[in-house]
Amino acid sequence: MREKVTVSAMKTGAPPEEAREIAEAIEREAYDGMPSHEVRRRVLEHLRDRNPEWEENWLMYDRAVKRRGEAVAGLPAR
Repeated sequence: MREKVTVSAMKTGAPPEEAREIAEAIEREAYDGMPSHEVRRRVLEHLRDRNPEWEENWLMYDRAVKRRGEAVAGLPAR
């Protein structure tokens, strides 16, 4: 999971070191059976805390490529 989070965070514009730090934080927070939507929510929180533009880049990708809606469980719609 760490590598996938790292690569995804870098695609938002996060530098490699910060992307790795986010992935490590998510790994520490993870628990057995954690659903992917919870991992996604936590990644978005970390991105937003470090640079709101990175969070927006992730959400734009989701809307454009993955055709996901804007609302994320636990996060306000933008």
